[in-house]
Amino acid sequence: MKSNKKSSVLVCVTGQYECDRLIHKGYELAQKDGIELHVLCVHTPISNTAFLSEEIEYLYQKSKNLGADMTIAFNKDAPTTAADFAKKIKAKDIVTGIPSSRDGFVDILHDLLPKSNITMVTKEGDLLTHCLMSDIKVTA
Repeated sequence: MKSNKKSSVLVCVTGQYECDRLIHKGYELAQKDGIELHVLCVHTPISNTAFLSEEIEYLYQKSKNLGADMTIAFNKDAPTTAADFAKKIKAKDIVTGIPSSRDGFVDILHDLLPKSNITMVTKEGDLLTHCLMSDIKVTA
């Protein structure tokens, strides 16, 4: 897929089987807008990747079956790696899972890409749009 012509949807996954729901939701968004789908998995650098291979292969096949490219990056700074990749592919929408803690991956990604749409997918498959408390403006 050529990513430098038009915008795309970026799905950020971890090496877990259940991330397939993120890929499917990203696919739906990409289809709705007629744009490309990219999947990114960022892992901390490790010396033995054998334990990742089954899950990564599963997600790769899911991505491939939906016409998406899947990129695997090894870096200690997942949010910055994802932000750089999102800029490179001109991501219009970014799809992630629900963060397990505040001030984690999604909040940092939002800080790095404040104009990007970040959609989180619950374990039940519901979509939530990310916003920081500082983004909420109260009008009287």
